[in-house]
Amino acid sequence: MSDNKKLWFALEITADSQTSEAIEFALNELDSLGTEINNLGEDKSGETLCVVGYFNEEPNAEDVQNQLNAALQIYEFSLDTIKKIEWREVENTDWLAEWKRHWKPTIVGKFIVAPTWNEVKTDKSDDNPRNWEMIIRIDPEMAFGTGTHETTRLCLQAIQEIDTPGYSFLDVGTGTGILAIAVAKLKAQSSEFKVQNNLTHKSQLTIHNSISACDTDENSIEIARKNAALNNVDESIDFYIGSISEDTPEFNFVCANLTADVIVPLLPLLLKKTTFDLILSGILHEQQTLIENELKKLQVSDWKVRTLGEWIALVVRCQ
Repeated sequence: MSDNKKLWFALEITADSQTSEAIEFALNELDSLGTEINNLGEDKSGETLCVVGYFNEEPNAEDVQNQLNAALQIYEFSLDTIKKIEWREVENTDWLAEWKRHWKPTIVGKFIVAPTWNEVKTDKSDDNPRNWEMIIRIDPEMAFGTGTHETTRLCLQAIQEIDTPGYSFLDVGTGTGILAIAVAKLKAQSSEFKVQNNLTHKSQLTIHNSISACDTDENSIEIARKNAALNNVDESIDFYIGSISEDTPEFNFVCANLTADVIVPLLPLLLKKTTFDLILSGILHEQQTLIENELKKLQVSDWKVRTLGEWIALVVRCQ
C-alpha cells in the first residue's frame, strides 16, 4: 500500500471545551501520532469541541478510558465532561490536509516556526529578528513538534536564553527535529562561525557533530532529517535512532522534551551526561513537585522553572 493510500485511525473525543488540554495529554500518553482540535462540529455554541488523536492502529478501549480518566483527574475535571468517543478511518492525504488547514506560523522569540506550505513575509534588516535565518521550516508528517505546543515553545524559549554557540547539544526525543534545528540556526548565525546573511550553502557550516538528536521512533528520525535538510542544517546535526544511554558522550547542553513518566527513570543519566544546562519539559504543573523531588534525591538544587499554560519546563544547572 502506498503512503497516500495508507489508512490511519482517528479517535474522536467530544467533550466540554475547557478539557481540551487534558484530552490532548491523554492522547499523547497513548502514543498518538498527533492531535488536532475541531470545534466546528454540531455544537456551534463553543461549549463542546472534538479532540482528535491519530494512530497507526486502534489502542485498547480500556487503555483509552484509563488514560482519559487519569488525565481528567490531573486537570481536576469530572468524567462526565466527556460526551462521546468515536473511531473512524482516515487516509494519509486527509491527515496532511488537516495540518495544512490548521497550522499557521508561530513566533517564539527570535524564531518563526512555519510549515513548508506557508509564505512568511520577512524584513531582512539587521535590527529585525525576523530575518530569514530565524525561520524554521517544519513539515511534521507524523512526528511530534511543530512549535505550536506549549512544551516545544518552552524549550525554544529556554534555548534562546542559553549561550548556545559554543555548546555541544543533545536533543533526547527529537520528534520533528525542531529543537536541534533551532540550535543549529543559532550556531550558524553566531559571529563565532562567521555566517553572513547571504550564506545559503549548507556545506559552509563548520559545526559538524556538535549537535546530536535521537528518537526511539525510526519514522521520526527520518522526518527530522528531512526537516534539517529543509533548513540547510542537515550536515550540522547527527540524528540517530535510540535514546540516551551509558555509551552516550557528555554534552554541554541537553534537552529532554518528553513526559514526566519518561523523564523520571532517565533523570540520573540525563544529569550525568550534561555538563552545563539540562532542559526538562513535557511536564504538567501538577507534576512539578514530582520532578523537583527527584532532582533533590539526586542532590541537585539549582534550577529555574518556566511556565506556559498548563505546562512547565525546568532549566537545571549541572555545573
